[in-house]
Amino acid sequence: MTTTALDDVSTDDDHASGAPATGSGRGLALLLVITGALGLLAAWVITLDKFELLKDPNFKPACSLNPIISCGSVMQSKQAEAFGFPNPMAGLVGFGVVIAIGMALLAGARFRRWYWIGLNIGTGLAAVFCMWLMTQSLYSINALCLWCTLTWCVTILMFWYTTVHNLKHGIIPSPEGLRRTVLEFHWVVPVLWYGVIALLILTKWWSYWSTLI
Repeated sequence: MTTTALDDVSTDDDHASGAPATGSGRGLALLLVITGALGLLAAWVITLDKFELLKDPNFKPACSLNPIISCGSVMQSKQAEAFGFPNPMAGLVGFGVVIAIGMALLAGARFRRWYWIGLNIGTGLAAVFCMWLMTQSLYSINALCLWCTLTWCVTILMFWYTTVHNLKHGIIPSPEGLRRTVLEFHWVVPVLWYGVIALLILTKWWSYWSTLI
C-alpha cells in the first residue's frame, strides 16, 4: 500500500528538483479539512460547555456519562487552562487554520518549503500537547473527556500525514530507505499510536471496564 491515492500532487513540476512551491493531492487536502472540522467541532462544544460551567458550577456536560467518562471533571481541572485561558480557545484558532489550508490545497494552492515546515512544526507541537493532556487526563485528573479524545485522534492524523507529505516531496530531507519505508507503510504509525492510547485507557480503568462486560 502506498500514499499515491492520499497525496498525489496534481502538477508534475512540483516533483522537479528545486521547485519553488509544492501542492498536495486531493486526499491530503480532504484529510486536513475533515480532521480540522472535527477538531473545530470538539473545541466549539467544549468552549460552550466551559461557558455553562462558569455560569453554573453544577452544570453537567452531556458527555459526562459516568465516573470515568466525565468531561466536567476535565474541564474544571487546572490542566484545562494550560496557557492561562481555556485550551479549546487555542483549538478554535488552530483547527480553523488547518481547515483554511486544506481548502486552499483543494483549490490548487501550492506552498513554499517554509510553509510546509511551519505546518509540520505546528501540528507536531499540537500532537505533543495533546499527548501531555492525555497523560494528565489518565494519571492526574483521572477522568476522560470524549471530545478531548477526538482532538487527540485528529491531531495525530494531521501531524503524521503532513510529515509523510513532507518526506515524500523532499521537504524534509531523509535517507531514501527511510522515505520509501514511510511511504509504503504510512498507516503503521497512526494505527500503533491509536493502539497505545487505547491500551493505556483500557489498562488504567480496567477494574471499571471489566464490570461492564
